[in-house]
Amino acid sequence: MNQRKTGAEREAEAASYLTAHGMRIVASNFRCRQGEIDLIGYHENYLVFVEVKYRRGNEKGYALEAVDERKQRRICQVADYYRYIHKLGDSVSVRYDVVGIQDGEVQWVKNAFPHIDMRR
Repeated sequence: MNQRKTGAEREAEAASYLTAHGMRIVASNFRCRQGEIDLIGYHENYLVFVEVKYRRGNEKGYALEAVDERKQRRICQVADYYRYIHKLGDSVSVRYDVVGIQDGEVQWVKNAFPHIDMRR
């Protein structure tokens, strides 16, 4: 199975999981020049940007560890752009979550990392 198809299937699995746990998904695979965010939704009065990571096993490490600082910066840049084009000001509470899917288990880490302000 190719990686793109596998990724799309795992993102759909994550979206179903999040929806079942109260998140309202408003966008998936949001792309812009700065990068991509897998899922965007609303949960507990937050606008949530979600990164989905999948690992078949742990020989390449754990899914949740794959969101390093470089990836976090990229996600924050894309999130800032999303908020800008949708006219969502700084008064909107934002959260960054990570969903790891590994060995058939889904793990959801809320508030996995803080916002990194790229405007400075």
